[in-house]
Amino acid sequence: MADDKSSAEDRLIARHFKPLATHPGALGLFDDAAFIKPPAGCDLVLQADALVGGVHFFPDDPAHLIAAKALRTNLSDLAAKGAAPLGFLLSLALPKALGDDWLGDFAKGLRGDIEAYGCPLFGGDTTRTPGPAMISVSMFGSVPEGTMVRREGAKAGDLVFVTATIGDAALGLFVRNGEAQWPLDAAQRQHLLSRYLLPQPRNALAEAVRTHASAAMDVSDGLVGDLTKLCRVSQVAADIDAALIPHSDAAKAVIAADPAARETALTGGDDYEILCTVPPAKADNFRAAAQAANVPVTRIGVIAAGEGVRFLDAQGRPLAFRQASFSHF
Repeated sequence: MADDKSSAEDRLIARHFKPLATHPGALGLFDDAAFIKPPAGCDLVLQADALVGGVHFFPDDPAHLIAAKALRTNLSDLAAKGAAPLGFLLSLALPKALGDDWLGDFAKGLRGDIEAYGCPLFGGDTTRTPGPAMISVSMFGSVPEGTMVRREGAKAGDLVFVTATIGDAALGLFVRNGEAQWPLDAAQRQHLLSRYLLPQPRNALAEAVRTHASAAMDVSDGLVGDLTKLCRVSQVAADIDAALIPHSDAAKAVIAADPAARETALTGGDDYEILCTVPPAKADNFRAAAQAANVPVTRIGVIAAGEGVRFLDAQGRPLAFRQASFSHF
């Protein structure tokens, strides 16, 4: 019986995942481990995230989108560290209800992003679970030695930047839940929904972040909470002009109709954008590099001496938030 189960798992791996293991160090997924040699003169950057059904995705979300989200949440962290992706390990805990068709669609989603981002599969594990599906990705990347951008490093006077737009995914969750009562047209609803279902990691900006940023992290738990984390470890404060925070047209329509939704947009998470601090002398070059990478960046505030993060409205009054960020605990 044990041999039958083993051979069934081997067939599953060979059918769905071996084609994704294109690096020689993956050993065709036939071994218990894999190996990789980092590029000469580079450090390895390690990152791991887990997605759980009913928490990070809906059980009936398309499998290829779940797969892409699992990879992209990790890719986003590498981008904020200034790292280039090298590959990943994948562990799956799957309920019996998710059969071969689901796995085929899941592997299709992985394949698309493996090709797009250059991060092949190196191995992992598959197992059954009586609970919801769980997907764990451990990703590794590389940076020139000693150049990984940390959360710690922001200095008073540095400018605070974010990429693209903030708040779409958190608002998109309300759309996905069927809870949104906002006056949105079909295109606006689809924009918010797609930003929740399929993050857009800013890996094209990784080199610019590594070259110009004093500190950086990706925005996964909400801009307010994540900036607070960055400032706390850097032992600095920040003043943010809320009017400068970039929002999509869809998010602006939501906030105009429901001003309380601004808090959701700023604290709800799942943006997977880059938050970074840049010394003023490097700001113009950072903007130019971002433009060349076709990644929008916006200055939203400045780092100050002291402690605490202040989000100020158009009249300079501090905004108060019930909860600064999403938390699992």
